[in-house]
Amino acid sequence: MVVPLLLSACSSKGPYQLNLMPAPKVYEEKEISPFADDLDAQPIPYDGILYATDREPVNGDSKEDFYENERGHILRLGLGRIKLGKENLSWAEAREISLLKNRGRDYPLSVTEAIEYGVLDNSRSTIFSTRKADDLQSANKRFAALINAKLATSKNKDVYIYIHGYKVVFSNPLLVATELWHFLGYDGAFIAYAWPSTPSKWAYGKDLETATYTSRNLRLLLEYLAKETDAKRIHIIAYSAGTRVAINTLSQLALLNSGKSKSRIARQLKIGHVILVGSDSDRGIFSGHLEDGLLNIMDDFTIYMSDTDKALGVSNFVFSRRRLGQVFMPENMEPYVRNYLERTSELMLVDVTNAEEAAAGNGHAYFRKSPWVSSDVLMTLKYSLAPGERGLVRHKELPVWVFPDDYTERLRLQLKTKIGLE
Repeated sequence: MVVPLLLSACSSKGPYQLNLMPAPKVYEEKEISPFADDLDAQPIPYDGILYATDREPVNGDSKEDFYENERGHILRLGLGRIKLGKENLSWAEAREISLLKNRGRDYPLSVTEAIEYGVLDNSRSTIFSTRKADDLQSANKRFAALINAKLATSKNKDVYIYIHGYKVVFSNPLLVATELWHFLGYDGAFIAYAWPSTPSKWAYGKDLETATYTSRNLRLLLEYLAKETDAKRIHIIAYSAGTRVAINTLSQLALLNSGKSKSRIARQLKIGHVILVGSDSDRGIFSGHLEDGLLNIMDDFTIYMSDTDKALGVSNFVFSRRRLGQVFMPENMEPYVRNYLERTSELMLVDVTNAEEAAAGNGHAYFRKSPWVSSDVLMTLKYSLAPGERGLVRHKELPVWVFPDDYTERLRLQLKTKIGLE
């Protein structure tokens, strides 16, 4: 029996809130909906979003909610309760409001509770202190049972993991994961991976080191999910500095599985789509991971790029090297890079510069703020469609996919062909 630990919200300034993202363009005409008509007849076996975190839990003097912005060394598994709107909206109201193009006002999401089930067994450290862990029983079976119960009622038997960027508190990835899962129609099971980033613009260097630190725990989580759950595929969506976490983790797995066939690795790890958004990783370092067999451990790898991402412009200035999430110019793509991309079908580059609202804000969070980009990400996850099957077209001069001006029309035409949308 696992005894859950109810963590408190200690902040005196009120809970962290995130306004609900715009409705993805694909759902605008209501010809296609993420929600099954009989969803209410197949309730989710848990009320909230699953999470995994290696943050330290709050103590009595903390100013944070649920977890600190410090390393906790072990990986804790739990469930976050989510509230939409200032009032207590019903499921029917939330469903209707979320699909509106013009909502009239903001609808904030917030985490009301964090229920910790315990510690992932294989993350217990023999080096660092596991304070507060000894009185928590293993959460492995409880967490896997919840995932399997959800997969049993899902059309897609897949698990999705969202990895956040730098400078955010614990609640942020839970809320973003909730948004993405909502627009997937709550199909499959979704996990928010909340690594210990720091909510300060001065903590960039600190967070980049922590991104390396946390990658081992993410690897342990992926290995656990592949072995202990009924997941058919495990998909990863990583954002900003969180892409470093994903890349480091996947590189570890590639090295650990070196020499095995791709089919054998697929059976063991079950990693499907890997999606990087706004990646501030170094291109040269990433190419080294490719040489070490990175692409052998997943079905496919998509990198979203933008020419209007101001955050990556700053990162480029700091490191004096182009970032993975910045676009290639035709005159700057070396022939060997072009040749590699043209012959490597499982690695796809998508330029979002022309997508609707891709430059909103500082142009970094386009996967949430652009209804076109969110549609593209979701159609990849929901239907496993290739870029050309999602309405994208090839760049005229580069082995890169772009959003055409008639993207919406192309997307709907492709959906009619691929999934029978009328």
